Amino acid sequence: MNWKEISSEEDIESIIKTSYHKPQLLFKHSTRCNISSVVKNRLENVTDRETLDFNYLDLIKYRGISNLIADKFSVHHESPQVLLIQNGNCIFDESHYAILPDEIFQALQ
Repeated sequence: MNWKEISSEEDIESIIKTSYHKPQLLFKHSTRCNISSVVKNRLENVTDRETLDFNYLDLIKYRGISNLIADKFSVHHESPQVLLIQNGNCIFDESHYAILPDEIFQALQ
């Protein structure tokens, strides 16, 4: 899986801009959390990688960016967490073991 790493506010702005042409998945990953590792593995096993872009945030390293994401998309911060961004808006978010690839793709329909 080729994750696009998120490390700056500019990356978030680019994701928003790109979301008008292609849906963007943001995965907020805690490198210290076993649940987060399980979810990351689930996402890495997704076979349909053409439908959306996969963006990765190491929220231990970039906690400020994680907070910016929560504020910008009006979602409560959780970890691990996915947000699906389309046309500049968060159309789906989920956390922990409830992060299931099938539900992410259903949200796109």
